[in-house]
Amino acid sequence: MMDVAIFAKAPQAGAVKTRLIPALGAAGAARLQRRLTLHAVEVANRFAPEKTTLWCAPDTRHRFFRALHAHCGIEVRSQVGADLGARMAHAFAMLDGPLLLVGSDCPALQVEHLTGAARALRDGHDAVFIPAEDGGYVLVGLQRPQPRLFEDIVWGTGRVMAQTRERLLEMKLRWAEPYTLWDVDQVGDLERLAMLDGSSAVLRRQK
Repeated sequence: MMDVAIFAKAPQAGAVKTRLIPALGAAGAARLQRRLTLHAVEVANRFAPEKTTLWCAPDTRHRFFRALHAHCGIEVRSQVGADLGARMAHAFAMLDGPLLLVGSDCPALQVEHLTGAARALRDGHDAVFIPAEDGGYVLVGLQRPQPRLFEDIVWGTGRVMAQTRERLLEMKLRWAEPYTLWDVDQVGDLERLAMLDGSSAVLRRQK
């Protein structure tokens, strides 16, 4: 069984999913953040029960995170670092071993994706990624901490995965990309999410 770390932001209205606020309103965007985080937790717990940690931003004090700890038993930790790369490097350093790290923006993520990613590490790859269609990635797995992998990447852009591949080549690491998935960041992604749900309810403006 392999450890899984989930990165999630506190579902605070006006502070998360800001690009979706025009469609959902601030409160609706925060509700979507909660929902996506719950999906990530549910999938990770099915794959690795008792070996999943939730890494919270800005810290673990939000009542949503406290409720997840109380009712789901998931361990919660605060993200530490000046940017996303530093925060991911810190999580890998703290858990120090084969680890899959996922975000909380990918409603398409399922247990079989975690299983395939873990298999790539067990087969001897140094790293495994599930790229996102928008140029980032929804999962990174490493055999051991590789802090250099996360340095000097322009986070939040469509160049993240391309820059990461360049760094992997520079570091002479062997990696796999067994799947490509999509995440929910733009208003246009909501229609796809509604199709996944079989419902258009998420498209309604919520205030």
